[in-house]
This record gives sequence, structure tokens and C-alpha cells, in this order.
Amino acid sequence: MADDMSWTRTPSGREPVEIDTSVPSIARVYDAFLGGKDHYPVDQEIADQAAKSFPDGGEGARTNRRLLVRAVRYLARQGIDQFLDIGSGLPTAQNTHQVAQEVNPEARVVYVDNDPIVLAHGRALLENDDRTVVVTADIREPDFLLNHPDVAGMLDTTRPVGLIMNAVIHHLLDEENPDDLVETYKKWLPPGGYLLLTHFCSSTPEARGLESVLRQALGRGRLRSMAQIAGFFEGLEMVEPGVVYLPYWHPDEPVKAPLDIAGLLVAGGLGRKPSGE
Repeated sequence: MADDMSWTRTPSGREPVEIDTSVPSIARVYDAFLGGKDHYPVDQEIADQAAKSFPDGGEGARTNRRLLVRAVRYLARQGIDQFLDIGSGLPTAQNTHQVAQEVNPEARVVYVDNDPIVLAHGRALLENDDRTVVVTADIREPDFLLNHPDVAGMLDTTRPVGLIMNAVIHHLLDEENPDDLVETYKKWLPPGGYLLLTHFCSSTPEARGLESVLRQALGRGRLRSMAQIAGFFEGLEMVEPGVVYLPYWHPDEPVKAPLDIAGLLVAGGLGRKPSGE
């Protein structure tokens, strides 16, 4: 994946650049994992390579998606009515705005992704929804992202926000300073707001093999330990049960133990920024 992200700096209201279907996209590869239809042969090829290294049938991606649904529903029930979903990927079943608006029809959602195809699909999906917008931006440029007029215009930072980094930080290399980036977003997060973060975990040989595929095919991808993932939440008050493998976070049904490789692929949690900060 190229590091030149200048095409993400599309001014609000303008059409995004033409989509290059010859270059793989993280959002589209994830869509292929989920069994979606919004990807191209180059993306499917990478998904197939990953499946050979990590033969879970895409269950790890679905486990991550189910966690997003549970966490957004939890936040909405706690009274959170505005969300910033960074690295949102392509629209699929039970998107953040749909889950949040089931609980509170007035909930506002800003989706952010660095792939312009997400903007194109989002426009179609959200044509009649004035409480949800899609922004093309890069997580590595927080000043541009957070000050984008569609972000600043939709979210009221005098009130708590649900900040979502679902399966996005593991696409940042160590040299891109993911700890500092997450810290920047946490500083922006209003008191009483929450950070939801999930991340590929390096606890199994199969997962470490998946990292090799991602690095070779996309030029990026970094699995980290449970302790490193927990470090992203430093300074926040963790919602029980803390940072865990995703099947253990507020499950809708009893969890079968021991977890299989899909259940051990991703870890994460939900942390609240203290109201006094």
C-alpha cells in the first residue's frame, strides 16, 4: 500500500479521485473476508492468500464485526449519541449508525476511511440520512481528520463522543508511532467519551503467519501482544471485562472454551475518558 495519502485531502463537497481497482485496498480486502460483494479480484487474491495462512473461514472478521455491534449498542444505551468511526470500511450489515439509531434515532455518526470507494458506497447508503456522513481521510493525519468540516460540523465536542478504532491500528507500522497517534485522538476525546479499539493479537502462530501475508501483500500490518493492545487504553477507565479476546467482551450467548484460532485473532476493549479531564 502506497504511503502517499495526498489523495485523501479531498475538500468537502468535491468528488473523490478515481478508484484504482488494480491496487488492493484494506477496506475491500476486509469486505472479501466478510463475504461481501464490493471488492475486486486483486482484493480477493489477498483474502485467499490470508485464508491459506489463517484457515478460519473468515470467522475472525465476523467476530470483530459482531463485537462492533455489541459495543455500539452498549454505548448507545449509556447515552452516547454521537460517534466517530475511524477506519470504518465498506458498509455491510449492522453498521454503526444503524445499531446506534436503533437505540436512539437521533444518534449522529461520522464514518472515516482512506479509501474513496467507502465514500462512494456511503453516499448511496446514506442518501436520506442527515445524521450520518462519510469522510475520506487518513488516521495518520489527525489534524486534518479532526478539523474536517464534516467532522467538526457533525460532532459536538462539548459532549461525550464514542470514538471507534475497530481493526484499524494494526495496519499502522511501528515507525508510524501508533501509540502517539492514539494518544492524540484520546486527547481530542471529550470527557465522558469512550474509545473502542480492537487489534490483531500476536498470541498464536497462525495469527503471526497472517501478519506476514499482510506485510507482503499490502505493505503493512502489525500484530501486537495483549499487553501492547492494553497500552492504547492508558489513562482511560476500562469497561469490564477490560482488554480481552473479543468473544469474551459482553457476549450475547455463552462462549465455548477453549477459543479457536478465530476467537484468538483479535483483542480489544472499551475505555471511558474520566469526566474530570
